[in-house]
Parts: sequence; C-alpha cells; structure tokens
Amino acid sequence: MGFWYFLMLLIGGWLVIRALFKKNTNGLLRIGTLVVGGLLIALGLFMFQDGSAEIVADLLNL
Repeated sequence: MGFWYFLMLLIGGWLVIRALFKKNTNGLLRIGTLVVGGLLIALGLFMFQDGSAEIVADLLNL
C-alpha cells in the first residue's frame, strides 16, 4: 500500500509545482490546483504514519 501513498505524494507535489510556476492559468484554477495538491500531499503523509489505518477504519465505521 505504501506505493499508492507515495504516488499520491508525487502527484500532489506535481500539482503544487505546476500551479506555482504555470503562468497561463486564471486565479481560480491555480488556487484549486494548489488546494487539491496540498490535500493529496497531506493525505499521503498522514497515511504513512503509524496507526493511520485504525483511524481511517474508525472514521468509516469498519
């Protein structure tokens, strides 16, 4: 499962870098891309932590 979390980190990082350095996008699209990229990075880092599977299972009532 760690591969998928690492992939989320890479995609999130790519989205953030793309939003910061691409010049031909409007402000709303740039902010949306930054938010989605930031959320992917945060989720990937959270899922790498010990005990995160239990927290997610509790949240989803599994």
